[in-house]
Amino acid sequence: MSALEPVAILDYLRSRPRLTRWLERLRGRRYRLAPFADREAPLVVIAYRWRGAAAAGQMAVALQQDWPAVPQFCREAYENILERAPGLLVLDLRRQNRCRCLGHRHPLVREEPFAEPHEAFGGAAVGEMDIAWERVQAWPALPLQDTALDARFLEGSRLDEFRSRQFRLRLLSVFLHETNHLVFPKESEASVRARSLAFYRDALSSYVEGACATLSFTLDRSFFRID
Repeated sequence: MSALEPVAILDYLRSRPRLTRWLERLRGRRYRLAPFADREAPLVVIAYRWRGAAAAGQMAVALQQDWPAVPQFCREAYENILERAPGLLVLDLRRQNRCRCLGHRHPLVREEPFAEPHEAFGGAAVGEMDIAWERVQAWPALPLQDTALDARFLEGSRLDEFRSRQFRLRLLSVFLHETNHLVFPKESEASVRARSLAFYRDALSSYVEGACATLSFTLDRSFFRID
């Protein structure tokens, strides 16, 4: 099996028949690659509608920037899962699910460009999931903790920054949750949920502690200058 190259995936998507690509764009379908910063696999392909471009961008930032920034023990909790995950993961990022679920693993790959093997995939297995980003955005993952942390930020840019990071970490935790289900489909929902909520709780707490420490340091320096 050859290495999975993002450039090869992009070339494949661009090389498909012009009519296929034209109809795809007419339907508003777009694709964005989001490789992990600290590992070659899995390579994530975000499939989304054009109106979901901002959410797709947030998902990409979550995978490429927020993931390596979370505490090491948070990443280690998913090391075995990511090692065993399909080399190519297709993420169908949609606004809502009719069932109101945050996401699902898909037993079969339904996204058309990835439903059949192709040499561009380098022999990698392909897996698929969906995430309903509007549901995730409104999801009270840990209501008491989220409210308490939210209150630590003043109105303004820092609060906006916190809520943006909070959204991305929710997306990341749901992505990891569904990847867990793909890799270990027989693991109980309670066990999978406990792992993903622990990841979200610890990752968000770590971010808040760092952000508040930076804010306190800035205020201390400003006070010193005034004094």
